[in-house]
Amino acid sequence: MRRLVIIPTYNERENIVRMIHTVMALEGDYDLLIVDDGSPDGTAELVREEQRSFAERLHLVERSGKLGLGTAYIAGFKFALERDYDRIFEMDCDFSHNPNDLARLDMMLDDKDVAVGSRYSKGVNVVNWPMGRLLMSYFASKYVHIVTRMPVCDATAGFVGYRREVLERIDLDAIAMNGYGFQIEMKYSAWQLGFSIGEVSIIFIDREEGTSKMSSGIFGEAFFGVLKLPFRKIKPKA
Repeated sequence: MRRLVIIPTYNERENIVRMIHTVMALEGDYDLLIVDDGSPDGTAELVREEQRSFAERLHLVERSGKLGLGTAYIAGFKFALERDYDRIFEMDCDFSHNPNDLARLDMMLDDKDVAVGSRYSKGVNVVNWPMGRLLMSYFASKYVHIVTRMPVCDATAGFVGYRREVLERIDLDAIAMNGYGFQIEMKYSAWQLGFSIGEVSIIFIDREEGTSKMSSGIFGEAFFGVLKLPFRKIKPKA
């Protein structure tokens, strides 16, 4: 069983080294792929330094410029499929997702095709967010459920594990949304193609280091993009 964790980065100098060491120390032999969008703060340089210690398990894809969350993950998914990884995980670099919870997502993939680290499957488990952002996130997931009927409590979650069969069937080049709407579209595509989705309740803690990448444009893309999903025919990759 080969496992890969994909982390997109843009200006994560404060977090990247600690994150690499944390993932490398986990049981389960998780490999780690950093997809860096030309961080001007030198994030990629720090990853290259760490590759001297973790050459076989730590990988780096460098892209020129800030190309977006969705395309970063798609680049990571294609990297994983080309190298025959069995289980592929995505998470943030800022420790809002606890790397120790990877084991729980991995365990859920024994029974489900997609495992979601959920903030809202058992109440509201978010720490240190402003009330306005918390309400926006919570009701965004409610909105997705109403529009799509997808049985997922936390549709916008970015802490997710996939069996490789899911990513092989989804036409990754047809995924239209690039911000946080990407997370919704990926789950919706998997569900429409008949794959099972399970949720693991996690505690989400807002970042302590670095700055958030959330913007009104990202939210707007997700809001209007969701309205189009029920009218799209999700076709498996040919």
